Amino acid sequence: MHQIWLIPAFPLIGCILNGLFGKFFGKRFVSFVGPLAVGFAFLHSLVLFFTMLNTKGHALHETLYTWMETGSLHLSMGFQVDQLSGLFLLIITGVGFLIHVYSIGYMHEEEGYYRYFSYLNLFVFFMLLLVLGDNFMVLFVGWEGVGLCSYLLIGYYFEKKSAADACKKAFIVNRIGDFGFLSAAMLIFITFGTLSFDRVNEAAPDLLVPGGILATLITLFLFLGATGKSAQIPLYVWLPDAMEGPTPVSALIHAATMVTSGLYMLARLSHLFVLAPATMNLIAIIGALTALMAATIAITQTDIKRVLAYSTVSQLGYMFLAMGVGAFGVGIFHVMTHAFFKALLFLCSGAVIHSLHHEQDMQKMGGLKNKLPVTYLTMLIGTIAIAGIPPFAGFFSKDEILWKTWSASHPILWLMGFLTAILTSFYMFRLIFLTFHGESRVDPHTAKHIHESPVSMLAPLAVLAVLSIFGGFFGVPHVLHFLPNGIELYFEGFYAEVPVGHGSVIAEIVLMVMSVAAALIPVWIAWKLYAGNLDQVNKWKAQFKIPYALSWNKYYIDEIYDAAIIQPMKKCSTIVLWKWIDVGIIDRIVHLSGDLARVSGGMLRGLQNGILQQYALIFAMGTVGILWYLFFLPY
Repeated sequence: MHQIWLIPAFPLIGCILNGLFGKFFGKRFVSFVGPLAVGFAFLHSLVLFFTMLNTKGHALHETLYTWMETGSLHLSMGFQVDQLSGLFLLIITGVGFLIHVYSIGYMHEEEGYYRYFSYLNLFVFFMLLLVLGDNFMVLFVGWEGVGLCSYLLIGYYFEKKSAADACKKAFIVNRIGDFGFLSAAMLIFITFGTLSFDRVNEAAPDLLVPGGILATLITLFLFLGATGKSAQIPLYVWLPDAMEGPTPVSALIHAATMVTSGLYMLARLSHLFVLAPATMNLIAIIGALTALMAATIAITQTDIKRVLAYSTVSQLGYMFLAMGVGAFGVGIFHVMTHAFFKALLFLCSGAVIHSLHHEQDMQKMGGLKNKLPVTYLTMLIGTIAIAGIPPFAGFFSKDEILWKTWSASHPILWLMGFLTAILTSFYMFRLIFLTFHGESRVDPHTAKHIHESPVSMLAPLAVLAVLSIFGGFFGVPHVLHFLPNGIELYFEGFYAEVPVGHGSVIAEIVLMVMSVAAALIPVWIAWKLYAGNLDQVNKWKAQFKIPYALSWNKYYIDEIYDAAIIQPMKKCSTIVLWKWIDVGIIDRIVHLSGDLARVSGGMLRGLQNGILQQYALIFAMGTVGILWYLFFLPY
């Protein structure tokens, strides 16, 4: 036995210990248990990861017990560690551990410290359950669990209305995706007679007609589930508001846990998706649209965390674009590199917010480069990585996605991804220049107390910065054929094959040069506009009022949803369900039964009035009636 169950067990134990005893034993106890639980999970994940590699990539399986057995339905609590889940284990526990350590310094003065770490441990537990499960139902328990934990952590500051609204929004939007996932699971069981991933993937080519209605319907339902968890059009609206939670929570959600679960599910069931080319095309289109739209919103936002939130939505779009063109391994490669630099960027933004007494508006920052040198350097590294500038991690995965899209003969989608790359570089360096360069716009009272963060916060930044620099070398471009592409070797034969031509070396080099130029030119533009005074920016705002207003107001999508969906549902609930059905029908039926009981009781109550003469008369009349019946009526 490989004791796979210990990986999720460690954070679950940490959750229980902190939840039950953290309030009584104090912050030192909580600070020790919370990170240590995830640290142990990371160490055990490393052991099993290398054990799996030493068995030539053969999956490690473990069945704890039979969960449910009725008729033809057989469900077990089973875990597996293979190429896909092994990589996710290291991302979740490794990045999760760094976020836990960072939280010690960031959350130290907050109330409910023990509650925070208990929720954080629980979040990691459910995400580990999600990626370790060897069947749909174990995955679904983790799927719902991370939804619950996102609700608890986004709404951590529940006394704030904005936080309470944000956590409800995340919870409700994800229920739409859950409907899709469960519908797909039921169709899969009816079709395959099993919910085991391995059996479904193995039987898919025999039981499903490529391009058929059933294959398309199943994968569309699965994709609906993925759009909810991984924040794609039209269900992306919850993720930007998720920044209402503490900044380390944003880092955990956006980088290592919840938003990657939809992509994990798509990759896990790649053998199903390649049988539905219509769904694959839809995934690619939705991914490209999401990436470009979110990037156009990020270029005008001034809340430092909101910029990063829309950046996450955009980068997730990149990953779905890769999945849609059949490059499953490349999409997961970008999940890995994104986990490094996005966790780094969120934690750096947290260090800035922490030093400015929770100020998040970049218009009230500036000139912080010399006062926060470590934070500046690490955030610059993360920005270079996400912008796709070589040799940092983001370049390798982003460039590979664009190349795979071009090779799959999707020039329009490639162009959308290329434009997204330009905008990504622009809005990220805009963030850097507004925050750290130019004249200080910090409140004078706050400026006197600006200081670098404690070691517990800076150490994770340093580790993530190193990973953001070197993490991309695992998947070098094809054109550098003298170096092995580790990501392709790692996933060799794991995914269903998608027949796609590779294209010429010249074309790959040209597109790579264009990609690098697309990342560098916006840096100069952002420098000119935002590194000094903002006069030119203000002029452009006045000159391009309508486009700026559309971007600043996020294309009014939330307002459109409110007017088209939420308000009609409220009116329907108020007028039809409450006033007509509840009050007009159900309440009247209940009241009618009460009225009947009251009237009939009132009629019978007259017989019980306490007058003995009346009782004697009734008794005598009853006696006469009985005697009459006995003697005079014929039998």
